[in-house]
Amino acid sequence: MQLIVKKNPADLAKAAAEFITKRIKDVLKKQDRFTIALSGGSTPKALHELLAKSPYVEQIPWLQLHVFWGDERYVPIDDPQSNAGMAYDTLLGHVYTPESQIHVWRTDLEPDAAAADYDRVLHDYFGDTGPTFDLVLLGMGDDGHTLSLFPGTEVVHEQTAWTKAFFLTQQAMYRLTLTAPLVNRASCVAFLVAGPKKAAPLKEVLEGEYDPDQYPSQVIKPTQGELIWLVDTQAAELITKR
Repeated sequence: MQLIVKKNPADLAKAAAEFITKRIKDVLKKQDRFTIALSGGSTPKALHELLAKSPYVEQIPWLQLHVFWGDERYVPIDDPQSNAGMAYDTLLGHVYTPESQIHVWRTDLEPDAAAADYDRVLHDYFGDTGPTFDLVLLGMGDDGHTLSLFPGTEVVHEQTAWTKAFFLTQQAMYRLTLTAPLVNRASCVAFLVAGPKKAAPLKEVLEGEYDPDQYPSQVIKPTQGELIWLVDTQAAELITKR
């Protein structure tokens, strides 16, 4: 695990943009496609806006990207809460990646059918063994959740299924999510975490006892790939081991 601390959210977004750009170029020296899973939230939004501008937009071979999402709210893509909608507004609508290589969760289907559809797409890309995504971008909530793995939910302990749909009572809505077994086969997982409200949960996730029912981000532990935490100084305030 690598911890990278930046002064503020702007510096964090810039560091993430530089990291992602380099990662994409390095991987594409060895293969002809780059699979990435995007995240929702305010920190990824700032990152997207950077990637859509110079100098990054010219450096990334957008035609070779294959885009997925780690999770999604069960809302139409034009809903303000949609992770995919945000990504189109801030990034994908400003670059040219073929639509056939952009895989949104099908929220026009029933929740379980949407999860099954995404599972089929993922199995078309990744076999039963070996690495999955070249890069998974994740955030972490104030409650220690990541993806749609929320404290106290059964999906946190999923061992086999790659995707899940479930009703999140505290938000009164369905959520669609990738699960730890799939994400932990990624070649690289990068968390982006910023702000003072993340300090206490981040300390528990990184330095506390293993308690995924309380801090689901702890279940993300790549088996063969890299795990990188990109955080700002406010989020890292309580971390003692740097």
